[in-house]
Amino acid sequence: MIAGWVVVGQVPRDTSYTVANTVAKVLRHYPNLDVQGVEPNDPESVTSTFDVAYKDLGYRSLVANLFIPKEKRVSAAILMIHGGGWRAGSPGLMTPMAERLAEAGYLVMVPEYRLSMEALYPAAIGDLKDALQWMRDRSRTMGMHTNRMVVLGCSAGGQLAALLGTTTDVQAIVDIDGVLAFKHPDSQEGSMAAQWLGGTYEEVPELWQEASALTHVSASTPPTLFLASKYPRFLAGRQEYMQVLEEVGTYTAVRVFEDAPHSFWLLSPWFEATVVEVIKFLNDTILEQDN
Repeated sequence: MIAGWVVVGQVPRDTSYTVANTVAKVLRHYPNLDVQGVEPNDPESVTSTFDVAYKDLGYRSLVANLFIPKEKRVSAAILMIHGGGWRAGSPGLMTPMAERLAEAGYLVMVPEYRLSMEALYPAAIGDLKDALQWMRDRSRTMGMHTNRMVVLGCSAGGQLAALLGTTTDVQAIVDIDGVLAFKHPDSQEGSMAAQWLGGTYEEVPELWQEASALTHVSASTPPTLFLASKYPRFLAGRQEYMQVLEEVGTYTAVRVFEDAPHSFWLLSPWFEATVVEVIKFLNDTILEQDN
């Protein structure tokens, strides 16, 4: 074992991105603020099922966590994608947010996907498309509508959500601090992106462009919400992306948490405001389809 990563079932995994590590890092910059990691609370109104296999890779299965409202009619289905620089992180990071959205009436699936230590781009996007299809195939048994599908992601997961949402059929996108353009004046993507994409921009420019949602945004792209930290580089390409949607009359919005660190969605005091913004956006866009 090397510090920061382990081998699980012959698959190397970077274990450095955790809520505890994030809290410790943020507290160094916010010593006078009561920063805490948000914990799962297992609400009674939500059925939570963990480690459900959704894809067979042959040498192992990919699993997901499901959060389904018990009593409320399912408003829409959300594919929620964790972050971690395409190298680290796990579905468990998203449990508190998934629980809250399920309490609000949304079915949430939080899948694992292959990270860069296991497989390079485009493996992750293929896994996530398969996760979407897994939900669609079970729409009747889970009580969801296949014409009300949402992709939501944070950091690297936000990049993946935006890429997925601009290249497949979904009805809304929520990108929380995830880059839209890998090669951009605001972007500072470097070794982490290069590791995932299989080379630097100079080596594989076509992949850096292909993996950027800004390359694919169009008149058919669905309503998109951006939630941003104080670091513009994490949403590089956002202004150009929003301009495309605004020109065709598709709803798009951004909320910047002016003093928030990256990974703010994992922490109080920013978690609650993040959830409120997401629910409002989804209620105003997805549920508006019924009116």
